[in-house]
Amino acid sequence: MSFTKQETEKIQDYLRNKFGNEGIALRTRKTNDSLEVLINGEFIAVIYKDEEDGDISYDLNMAILSMDLDE
Repeated sequence: MSFTKQETEKIQDYLRNKFGNEGIALRTRKTNDSLEVLINGEFIAVIYKDEEDGDISYDLNMAILSMDLDE
């Protein structure tokens, strides 16, 4: 499922407001089923879109490596 430009902007604004961080940005990926989430240019997560029974939801998927916890 692809994301419209307006939809991408709305999600980006939501995330910026929710986390109080203007450094959050979304960008398209090579596949059209998801968006990359970046904070100050660093990739942190992927957002997937799910449409079921006319309802739309967005899934934020973030992997945390154990070596990142030691930093």
